[in-house]
Amino acid sequence: MIDRRALTAVQAALKRQAAVALTGPRQVGKTTLAHTIAAGTPSIYLDLEAREDRSKLADPVLFLGAYEDRLVILDEIHRVPELFPALRGLIDRGRRHGRRTAQFLILGSASMDLLKQSGESLAGRIAYIEMGPFDALEVTAAGYNTTQLWTRGGFPGSFLAASDADSLSWRKDFIRTYLERDVPLLGPRIPAETLDRLWTMLAHEQAAMLNANRLAMSLMISPQTVTRYIDLLVDLLLVRRLRPFHTNAGKRLVKSPKVYVRDSGVLHALLGIADYNALSGHPVVGASWEGFVIENLIAAAPDRTVPTFYRTSAGAEIDLLLEIPGHGLWAFDIKRSPSARPEKGFHFAVLDLKPKHRFLVNAGAERYPISSGLDAIGLTEITALLAKL
Repeated sequence: MIDRRALTAVQAALKRQAAVALTGPRQVGKTTLAHTIAAGTPSIYLDLEAREDRSKLADPVLFLGAYEDRLVILDEIHRVPELFPALRGLIDRGRRHGRRTAQFLILGSASMDLLKQSGESLAGRIAYIEMGPFDALEVTAAGYNTTQLWTRGGFPGSFLAASDADSLSWRKDFIRTYLERDVPLLGPRIPAETLDRLWTMLAHEQAAMLNANRLAMSLMISPQTVTRYIDLLVDLLLVRRLRPFHTNAGKRLVKSPKVYVRDSGVLHALLGIADYNALSGHPVVGASWEGFVIENLIAAAPDRTVPTFYRTSAGAEIDLLLEIPGHGLWAFDIKRSPSARPEKGFHFAVLDLKPKHRFLVNAGAERYPISSGLDAIGLTEITALLAKL
């Protein structure tokens, strides 16, 4: 078993809130984690993708009112967003009458922002936690290496597969299921072939600046449609749109976001990369490593951390900036080679922003100084450092 860091976060949130929303892509382990929590407390589990369980909630107040002494787990809540007002009524009714307040663990495969829009009626009564695939902290604690995590990605079915071939087959099935089944359920009607081509094009342009006009020309659709399709992939937590850092330094800043396929294993499957050997010689290897590191740094950082990047028209650039509450601005240059050094653009950007801490994150295991105030550091050590903040 690989222990999930989200388990502690959910258990702590349930102690202070009547409802907890756990979001994350499909197959990331949300249901397994929910059943782990349920094993230690009286509970009831409802899968809202199952017609039988949805039928039980025809009158949600009547049905759920009988379980005020239990933890109610509602899986795939985005299928029945009209439940949120009913949950508020049940929570408030218990509070008014001095009874034990019903508790709800809500699982959703859409983004936190999307779920928050549906759950506005639960403001002040709900905590939100995002659960991603396995990260470097989790797999190294269980004795695995980050090379396997980078190559296969962090989805449990892929990472724990018996072989690289089985892992790749799992990821291809995962992509096909999203395109043919989940996207039609969760979003507007989108041709699966068009979305597949867009997803693959984004993989080829991993870590690049978003250019909706160029993508639109290749797909023979409008730039607005491209943006809408990318919005959907972002909402499904499959793509990250990294925003540029804004400052009043008087510099001409790049305004377009950078786009990443969030899971490195899905990225490699989209590009037909079967194993570490194939990845090492592929043109995307550097961009893949950059996206992999960025996802792990964001996952390890404290709550409410704001991730951005910095780039000016003059060439100053920082791959990742983390504005960490109470800890200031941290800057990261990302290079795969343990012997790599930052380019001039990174040093110029540091002079512009004067971050509190700066690191070069590489694939090595040793930490060593490069220059005054700048250390080279491995992914495992820097994620452990961020997790302790």
